[in-house]
Amino acid sequence: MNLLTNKVCIVTGAAQGIGKQIANQMALDGAEVYACDLQTFTTDDAHIHPISLDITNSQAVKEVFLSIYKETGHIDCLVNNAGIVYNRRIGMIMREETERMFQVNVIAPLELVQFCSRLMARNGGGSIINIASVTAVLGSPGQVAYSATKGAIIAMTKSAAKELAQSGIRVNAVAPGIIQTERFAELYESDGEKIENRIQRIALGRLGSPEDVANACSFLASDKASYISGQILGVDGCASI
Repeated sequence: MNLLTNKVCIVTGAAQGIGKQIANQMALDGAEVYACDLQTFTTDDAHIHPISLDITNSQAVKEVFLSIYKETGHIDCLVNNAGIVYNRRIGMIMREETERMFQVNVIAPLELVQFCSRLMARNGGGSIINIASVTAVLGSPGQVAYSATKGAIIAMTKSAAKELAQSGIRVNAVAPGIIQTERFAELYESDGEKIENRIQRIALGRLGSPEDVANACSFLASDKASYISGQILGVDGCASI
């Protein structure tokens, strides 16, 4: 039996990068995956169901979640992966960008947790996985505002885990380090020297891959992680300050 056989999983930000790999891995592990993203996309995998969704639109989120629940009868896992980043040093931080990051990276995931947990509770529980970042744990020059949003995700994860435990819902976060995605290529192009310095401080001596993060998410979504909640799992190659 596959790790996620008979499970229904929702993944946000699933059109590319880490989110796409999480959706692919969960489908490979036996789940029916509802892959949500702001942009429209397609897939050849019959077990992945693309959904165009703006996670900051509360009404649209409610409609999508209820539709999935009515279609399948249960929701077993939510992966809050969608997020945006504006890299700015302290003197260059723009209020509009910071507010947008908090809207997408914090407020929307919190509302998704609210909506999804109510549906999960009807079936005795589930697993919620929030995607944080190593920057929230170690800090990162030029990412003060972004790090603040991911720090909020960590705090939200720990509190939600305690509150939702009585409903059988586990809440964990995965905090990736430097992962080779489209975004990594953009960061490297803008400041390759800084990225090289950070890579040199990774104890395992390599960059992370989207597969590394996806495998961690599949495990946390599975019954093998049934006694794990309120944890922040670093997928960062043992990065140091």
